[in-house]
Amino acid sequence: MTITTVPNRVKILKDKFTKSLGLPFQELLPESEIQKIIDELQIKYRCRLFDPIVTLWAFLSQVLDVDKSCHNAVSRVTAYLANESVEVPSTDTSAYCQARTRLPEKLLKQLFGKVAQSLEEKVTTEYLWCGRNVRVIDGSTVSMPDTVENQKAYPQPTNQKPGCGFPLAKIGVIFSLVTGAAIALCIDVMNTHDIKLARNLYGCLKPNDVLVGDRAYERLCRYVYYQKA
Repeated sequence: MTITTVPNRVKILKDKFTKSLGLPFQELLPESEIQKIIDELQIKYRCRLFDPIVTLWAFLSQVLDVDKSCHNAVSRVTAYLANESVEVPSTDTSAYCQARTRLPEKLLKQLFGKVAQSLEEKVTTEYLWCGRNVRVIDGSTVSMPDTVENQKAYPQPTNQKPGCGFPLAKIGVIFSLVTGAAIALCIDVMNTHDIKLARNLYGCLKPNDVLVGDRAYERLCRYVYYQKA
C-alpha cells in the first residue's frame, strides 16, 4: 500500500466521484464550478480528506443511495481509495459527519440555483408545452434534530409535550416539470399557510410560464396571472 498525502487522496476521490455511474457530478456539479463559488464566497477551509467538494459529493451520493447511512458513505470513500492501493482513512464516521456540519449554507444555496440554471439551459423547445415552461408548486414538511437552536427557529407542534416531538418546518417549492429540478424554495415555521409560502416563490416565474398546483394554490395562481398579465 502506498502512503499518500491528503491532497493526493482528495484528488483520487474527486476523480472517482465524477466518474460514478448514476451520479452526474461532472456534468451538473463539476469541481471547477464548486471551487469558483467557494472562491467567490471567500470560504476558507483546511487541507483535509473531507474538503467541501469531497464532502458535498459524498453527501449527495449518500442521499441518492438506497443505504443512506453515514457508514455507507464513508465506506464508499474508503473503497475508492483502497482500489487505488493508497492509504485509506479510518472507517469511523465522525470526521465525515463533522465535515457535513461545516458545509456553509450559503454555498449550498448558490449551488442550488446553479444546478437548476444549468438544467434549464439544456431544455429545448420540443420539451415545452405549447411553447411554454410548465412549473409545479407544492409544499411539504420536514423534521430535524431536536436541538435548542432548531426548536427556537422551528418549534414543534403545540399539541405535543416538550421533549416528545421534533422541530418541524414547512417548505414550499416550485420546480420545473421538464427537468424535475427545484427552481425556488422557501422554508418557514410549521403553522405557516401554503399561500404565504407561495408568495415568496412566485417571483421566479417568467411571462408565459404555466403554474400548476392543487386547489390550495388556486387563489395564488389567479393572483400571479393578473400580476404577470
